[in-house]
Amino acid sequence: MLSEFAPAKVNLFLSVIKKRKDDYHDIGTMFHTVSCGDTLFGELDSSGEISILYSKAQDYPPENDLIYKAAVKLKELYKISGGVRFYLEKNLPLAAGLGGGSSDAAAALRLLVRLWGLKASTAELEKIGASLGADIPFFIKGGAALAEGIGEILTPQNPISNDNCIIVIATPWCSVSTKVAYGNIVPLGKTRWQDFTNTIKTSNTSGTANPLDDSWDLFNQFEDTILKKYPLINSLKQTLNSYGGKSLLSGSGSSIFSLFSSLENASKACDSVKDDCRFLRIARFC
Repeated sequence: MLSEFAPAKVNLFLSVIKKRKDDYHDIGTMFHTVSCGDTLFGELDSSGEISILYSKAQDYPPENDLIYKAAVKLKELYKISGGVRFYLEKNLPLAAGLGGGSSDAAAALRLLVRLWGLKASTAELEKIGASLGADIPFFIKGGAALAEGIGEILTPQNPISNDNCIIVIATPWCSVSTKVAYGNIVPLGKTRWQDFTNTIKTSNTSGTANPLDDSWDLFNQFEDTILKKYPLINSLKQTLNSYGGKSLLSGSGSSIFSLFSSLENASKACDSVKDDCRFLRIARFC
């Protein structure tokens, strides 16, 4: 049985640039994977069937899972007769802005390339992933990337050094619908996004990429509406900040990630919010 780690992601910047004619939105964001996530296991099944077992019961049928859809897509494209039995060690919460489902799908594609002995390139896997979900192409390789379009146009970046900061990832006892989040958004255009990308270019040139620096404009446009509508998320952010964190909503929520310069402060912050969270981890960039 083979395995693939499916890391969570955070958004160090997220701005909605414009609404598209297809009713999706063009965004500008910076993704970065972190060291907590799910683990997907897989083994060949000579019956040709695709099946998924879960460590925790899920409230949807396996056929609706992006893991299943990714396997079906790859099986059809490469005319594979064999099947696969998946087992998902599920840790990441749903509807949390951490990209769990997309990361699981990317892990499935990577795992199946190994199991089925395919010669699929990274670019091919990213194309398959994009047909299933906007975030999946990023998770094929992970690390750090600026992303545009609906999130599928990627510009890889140097990963942030783990010497720079420690991350607390906290998900309160509420969920945020992506559809509702985007339904209330007013696009900002490109100016703030271009300012942020200029900061990244400067950081890369100097070799001092550190999101704790004041020059890094950590920003998530969804906070304008989400923090007002969900007091639990707002309270969680304020508490983490009170322990010295630099905190931000991830994706369209509901998770908050908070950057700390010391493990001691990160641990104290975790202890202070542990009863308010359905998911809570200390993590690193990866």
